[in-house]
Amino acid sequence: MSDFPTGRLGDARKELRSWYRRIARPLPWRESRDPYTVWISEIMLQQTTVAAVIPYFHRFLERFPTVAHLAQADEGEVLKLWEGLGYYSRARNLRRAAQVIEANHSGVFPDSVEGLQSLPGIGRYTAGAIVSFAYDRPAPIVEANTLRLYSRLLGLAEDPRSTAGQRVLWEFAGLWPAGRNPGEVNQALMELGATLCTPQSPRCDDCPLAMVCEARRTGRQAEIPPPPRRPEVTDLAEVAVVVHQQGQFLLMQRMPGERWAGLWDFLRFDERETAEMGLPAYLQQRFGLETGAHQQFLQLSHGVTRYRIALRSVHCEWRSGTPRDGDRPLKWVSQAELGETPLPVTGRKIADVLAKMFAGPLVLKGDQPRGKRPRRPPTRG
Repeated sequence: MSDFPTGRLGDARKELRSWYRRIARPLPWRESRDPYTVWISEIMLQQTTVAAVIPYFHRFLERFPTVAHLAQADEGEVLKLWEGLGYYSRARNLRRAAQVIEANHSGVFPDSVEGLQSLPGIGRYTAGAIVSFAYDRPAPIVEANTLRLYSRLLGLAEDPRSTAGQRVLWEFAGLWPAGRNPGEVNQALMELGATLCTPQSPRCDDCPLAMVCEARRTGRQAEIPPPPRRPEVTDLAEVAVVVHQQGQFLLMQRMPGERWAGLWDFLRFDERETAEMGLPAYLQQRFGLETGAHQQFLQLSHGVTRYRIALRSVHCEWRSGTPRDGDRPLKWVSQAELGETPLPVTGRKIADVLAKMFAGPLVLKGDQPRGKRPRRPPTRG
């Protein structure tokens, strides 16, 4: 930090506050200093855009307005409200942390970075954000926007994501939230990174910290910070099988350690698993199902971490057999129940297509009298 003019930090902080008070976006989580509200918003905002988070934030707080409500919630309901945000371990950790707060802290949030970091799913950044925004105490914060901003202010030549780079940035971040309203300073720094100090074409002429920015002084805004190294992408081919019987669809639950753990999905597996015996025989061997004609109806492509997945979706009719898959829970659901079941994004896309395919009474065989529930095929356990 030898190149940063620390003697001008007080003036820079004053300019930053003045700028923030003029232009701060009216975001819903900024309307409260309740640590619960701050916590929910910060977890939701990780690797997600503000515009995407706002409706989720409102729905989540409407259903779980306090930490006590969240602690008592069913995991499936929490996952359903999280559906579409991704990174579902965050939703499970929210519920687990709420239970710890209720059990070990009498329902009161810890008010220190160390205490907050002892809770499931709360790391150094989130703990600092809660302490700063809810309790208005000085705490350093480094996330995607401030990482970029600090790197440019310092003219940081090394990788800011490296151990050495992180050490420099966290030390630098600790210099800013001082004096009155340290939480406001941190909010302003994040706002500046999000709105002006953007990855491409930063608006340096409008920046309240332009006078202390080393990257601007040396004309290296486009070079700092260097982009993160992209992981090597692995291509996968998977198949999702929609087994249908008189208005019922068969779902499997994702197990701990799998993608989307805790969510429900259509029968889904690697295409290579069916290469030798074919899909009908595979369904019989693995799931105990005799099925009718198989028809492909949807092809999807999506990315999960370092995987690029081509997903083929197939529809078939159940003929006989009690579904089973070891200890994995399986269940039959109606189309109405499908709408209330937490599914991964691809599962929800398949469900949306099914809603159009089977618009009206979901009966493909025989005639079900109106008002009677279709027979549910057996499920083991």
